[in-house]
Amino acid sequence: MKNVLLLSFGMFALGFDAYVIAGLLPGISDTYQKSTSQVGQAVSIFTLFYAISAPFFSSLLAGKPIKKILLGSMLIFTIANSITALAPTFSILLLSRAIAGTGAGLFSPLAVAASSKFVSSEKRGRALGLTIGGMSMGTVLGVPLGIYISNLFDWKLTLWLLVMIGVIAVLCMYIFLPDFPTTPPPALNERLKMFLDKRVTITVCITFFASVASLGLYTYLSPLLEEMAGSSNLTIYLWAWGFGGLVGSIMIGYLIDYFGKPKTLVTIILFTLTLSIICIPLMIHLPILKYLPFFVWGAMGWACQAPQQHILLSYQPNNGSSAVALNSSVNYLGSAIGASLGGIALSLQMGTITLIYFAIISMSFAICLQFYSMKKKFSV
Repeated sequence: MKNVLLLSFGMFALGFDAYVIAGLLPGISDTYQKSTSQVGQAVSIFTLFYAISAPFFSSLLAGKPIKKILLGSMLIFTIANSITALAPTFSILLLSRAIAGTGAGLFSPLAVAASSKFVSSEKRGRALGLTIGGMSMGTVLGVPLGIYISNLFDWKLTLWLLVMIGVIAVLCMYIFLPDFPTTPPPALNERLKMFLDKRVTITVCITFFASVASLGLYTYLSPLLEEMAGSSNLTIYLWAWGFGGLVGSIMIGYLIDYFGKPKTLVTIILFTLTLSIICIPLMIHLPILKYLPFFVWGAMGWACQAPQQHILLSYQPNNGSSAVALNSSVNYLGSAIGASLGGIALSLQMGTITLIYFAIISMSFAICLQFYSMKKKFSV
């Protein structure tokens, strides 16, 4: 599991970066004199380029040395974060976020696919859970720390902390991560079959709608809490969300290995995630209990990815990295669209409760597709 932990540390940097920006929106807004909805597009552009780069580069670089690709992508990601910290204008900041998203989109699916090669098939679920758990650890530890540093000093110092973490990740992988065999690039017709596989299409569509709901809502957590709870203090809510994500992403691997029914787990996760979102406005004023929906939301949102990837790997055993890249891409495409829709809703002054409604509607689509996928011919 040592090699899996190395990949998990790289994912920690990605999770820190992807989710801390939502907490830095007020500071970035003040620096560049932009509205919250405008600054929210920094999240959208990161996730959009993440979504675009994952399938494109997984095809372009198929068959190339995976260790070199992992190192190169983490280096690109780290350099982009340094540009974000130094950005003299908002336009350059957006450009740097696009570059960072490209590096992250290349690293993440390769790391997830590679982690399954370091363990036996019986431990694949745990390896996937641990790798994705690194990303959630970046949320539970990195995001509150980043926001605390931003509040004490400046949001740019948080980005420099990210740069330092990225440098450490590059050095650790360069020194300790072994070279391992690359998978020969699949033939073009095999790739087309994957994209035309109805089972794959339905699975990634479920990921898409769940991501629109979960990650899109997360982007505007700051204005949501300010309007609904009269509080701009994100820290405890982010701790609850991030800690839930850590628990969910790690435990789901053991559940997959123990029960061996990823589709059933996904169904339970989707229903529970929807319920947690519904409970946010209902419980927001209850002492202590107001944090529970955020914990469950984080746990279910993060737990959803491992069984989905496990399902895709079973559908496409010869195209594993491409299938995981596609799911990762769609996950962040959903995040980008969710963040963009949320920004539009806020700019039209529709109220943050609209974000809750959008999330519930999106989750309803995901649940309907999941029931369809549970038909016998799509079973796993």
